[in-house]
Amino acid sequence: MTEALIGFIAMLALVFVQVPVSFAMALVGFVGLGLLRNWPSAYSMAGSVVYESGFQYLLSVLPLFILMGNFVTKAKMSRELYNAASAFLGHRRGGVALSTIVACGGFGAICGSSLATAATMAKVAYPEMRRLGYNASLASGTIAAGGTLGILIPPSIIMVVYCLMTEQSIGKMFAAGILPGLLAIGCYMVAVAWITWRNPAAGPRAERLGWLARLRALKDVWAVLALLCLILGGIYLGVFTPTEAAGIGAFLGFLFALARGTLTWASFVEVIVESGKTTGMIFVIMIGALMFANFINFTSAPADLLALVADYQVSPMAVIVAICVIYLLLGCVLESMSMILLTVPLFYPLVQSLGFDLIWFGIVVVVVTELSFITPPFGMNVFVLRGLLPEVSTATIFRGVMPFVVADIVRLAVLVMVPAISLWLPQFVR
Repeated sequence: MTEALIGFIAMLALVFVQVPVSFAMALVGFVGLGLLRNWPSAYSMAGSVVYESGFQYLLSVLPLFILMGNFVTKAKMSRELYNAASAFLGHRRGGVALSTIVACGGFGAICGSSLATAATMAKVAYPEMRRLGYNASLASGTIAAGGTLGILIPPSIIMVVYCLMTEQSIGKMFAAGILPGLLAIGCYMVAVAWITWRNPAAGPRAERLGWLARLRALKDVWAVLALLCLILGGIYLGVFTPTEAAGIGAFLGFLFALARGTLTWASFVEVIVESGKTTGMIFVIMIGALMFANFINFTSAPADLLALVADYQVSPMAVIVAICVIYLLLGCVLESMSMILLTVPLFYPLVQSLGFDLIWFGIVVVVVTELSFITPPFGMNVFVLRGLLPEVSTATIFRGVMPFVVADIVRLAVLVMVPAISLWLPQFVR
């Protein structure tokens, strides 16, 4: 356990002196294994991790889902989602903020990225909310929080990474995220309602639209719904594998963007390059995390954690609560992908030995890491919005997301106490 703690401290120290997280994990893992075992073992481990990460078939699902999300973004489907939600909800108090939450959920379902969802909705929803007189805190906080739905509502890149690390079914994991995702949308809508109840001027009502206009707006989202139903339906019914679904989704996203006239040769190259950069970033982080995880596994940390729980007779639920607290603390200094890759190899054997379902634990992990996108001091969604909305201060955005942070903590408690919410749908997946 001592070697593992020294490794974690060294890794965090490197992060604090601005060494990229991926390189910090790789360096500590390589040097730690070299000192713990021998240097030939460290060189062999580094080579095998890089080789296996690049040639593992299942990992091909990542660049394909990323490519699909970028094509969908280029096709500007987010505007249709927002317009449809606003047509039905905009006339209510805080209705445009409610519409933004629903649109974030829909866009996140086909994008799979929190940062992309927040960045896209900042361009679509923020100007409209400000035009209607919404205060900057509610408008920016709604977008930052709504963006986190991108990693929970399937298909989700982080869910895929978790399944690859724990050898769980991607289809079952996607199914498990549906009800918690709907619960997240509901909790965020309650947070908006609470904010506007306390201060009605924060979210004025928009004009009520007639049913003809609502149906016209709803008709425009057929492409989004068709794409989502095809991908998830095909996976759940066993028609094709998640990797095949990602390939089909990427191709259909390309066709949608082409049919809408939003895809030129220049923008096509931009999508390919951006997808390649994102994929490369994820793979580099994954390689660093796997090297660090190999070092941790060679220490006595996993066995020591099991012995600690047994010696002190800690209740299994207390262990889950402690893990959630650790994730909340790590979320203050690390982004979600790094947290998943760094901690899951250490925690999941312990959780499995305590008799918990790893699909349920995956949902808990995804939900608690969602918080890292909006919690101070390093909430990534907050800083994405800060870059896109220079007129809004960081303090204003953080103030706006705090009610949503409270909603997330309540939702996390519900999902921990009621595992059936996450485990009901996966039992129907083949």
